[in-house]
Amino acid sequence: MTAPQSLPTPELSKIVKLSEIGGAALTGQISANEGQRRALAERFDLPSIESLSADYRLEAKEHKISFKGSIRSDLHQNCAISGQPFPVKLSQDFDIIFVEKADNPPAEEEIELAAEDCDLIEYENARIDLGEAIAQTLYLALDPYPRGPDADSVAEKRGLKSEEEAGPFGALAALKDKLG
Repeated sequence: MTAPQSLPTPELSKIVKLSEIGGAALTGQISANEGQRRALAERFDLPSIESLSADYRLEAKEHKISFKGSIRSDLHQNCAISGQPFPVKLSQDFDIIFVEKADNPPAEEEIELAAEDCDLIEYENARIDLGEAIAQTLYLALDPYPRGPDADSVAEKRGLKSEEEAGPFGALAALKDKLG
C-alpha cells in the first residue's frame, strides 16, 4: 500500500490557524514576493506579475470565517488576437467565506448554487490559507479573452471578423446585402 501523496504547497501561502482568530476582526496585508509572483505567473500562464498585494479583514462568524478585502496587481497578459503581452492593472474586491469541509459529503448529488454560494472555500484541520484565496481571486479577475491595444489592427490584417460581424446579426446583415 502506498502512502497518500500530499498536495504541493501553493505558490502564495499564508496559513492562519483558527485558534489565532479571536472575537475581534483581524486586518492585514498580503504581498507576494518575486518568487511567488513568478510561480503564480507560470501557474496562470501569464508573461509576468509585477506586483500583487491584498488588504483584508478576517472575522469569525458562527460556523464560518469571513474574509473580505481587495487585491491589486500589475501584470502582463497575452493578447488573445496578437499573442503579444500587454500591461494590465487589476483592482478587485473580494468577499469569501471559509467553511469547514464536510466529513461525509453527499454522494454524487446534483447541487444548485445560489450567487452567495460562489465564494465559498472549504478548509480542514482548523487552518485556512489566505494566500491561496488571494491567488484564486486574482485568477478569477483575469480577462479570459484579453485584447491588447493592437488587437483590432491585427484582427483586420488577418481578416478576422469583428464580434458584430461574427454574431447572429452580422450573418443576417450579410444575407440582407446578398438579397438586395
